Amino acid sequence: MKKSETIIDRDGTGRPVPLFGPEEFAAMRRAGQLAAMTLDYITPFVRPGISTGELDRLIAAFIADHGARSATLGYRGYPKSCCISVNHVVNHGIPSDDKILRDGDILNIDVTVILDGWYGDTSRMYFAGERIPVKARRLVEVTFEAMWAGIRAVRPGATLGDVGHAIQRVAESNRFSVVREFVGHGIGQTFHQPPEVRHFGRPGEGLVLRPGMIFTIEPMINAGRPAVKVLADGWTAVTRDRSLSAQFEHTVGVTEEGVEVFTLSPKGLHKPPYPPTTAD
Repeated sequence: MKKSETIIDRDGTGRPVPLFGPEEFAAMRRAGQLAAMTLDYITPFVRPGISTGELDRLIAAFIADHGARSATLGYRGYPKSCCISVNHVVNHGIPSDDKILRDGDILNIDVTVILDGWYGDTSRMYFAGERIPVKARRLVEVTFEAMWAGIRAVRPGATLGDVGHAIQRVAESNRFSVVREFVGHGIGQTFHQPPEVRHFGRPGEGLVLRPGMIFTIEPMINAGRPAVKVLADGWTAVTRDRSLSAQFEHTVGVTEEGVEVFTLSPKGLHKPPYPPTTAD
């Protein structure tokens, strides 16, 4: 892998896309692992009866205790240290003491940490309790499979269209739909930067991937139609038909050989249901 540089995005936007070198990959690896550790830490606390506001406070404390800070807190006025999206909330759900988890809820917890100036961004689905409907379990499983189909498509010479197509094929072959309004993004010492990573597309189209690119893959998959709307708070996006929605997210880097995933769970907690663990 070469020293960091910048290329021009050839997908028509004309925006510069950074290429990172080995030192930057090492920094992203550290930030990504802390983000993944945060999701590991919160796992045993996700249960019926707890509020999403309490989960946010636990996450904020864990991030601070590890010498980092939350990227979401204060970002464009966002008021919390993470996003927690329950059931039909697609993304950017704002934690609240009024939102109490119930047995049977599914939820996404999305954290981004800033460690030594580098951003680690990841999200994971969780089950609250044991009575998770069959369709909800299937949606979560397919969303996980779709994300990994996209990750496996990442390699030098592939395109972002290949990545999006791989995700879309898994989701739609299982009769679910891909949200169009929200995308993955480049990341490094900036929270959001080029390239834009769509979770649908056509093979061979879009930006050609090169070693040194770093971005997130974070498909949002709906059980019903793909349409979403943003609520009056300006952040919370929900499915228009109130169908369930699920999301997983990893931050990845393009290597000479293929792809590196920076945000894998150190404890192997990749998807629910998670084995019983003890709160630290």
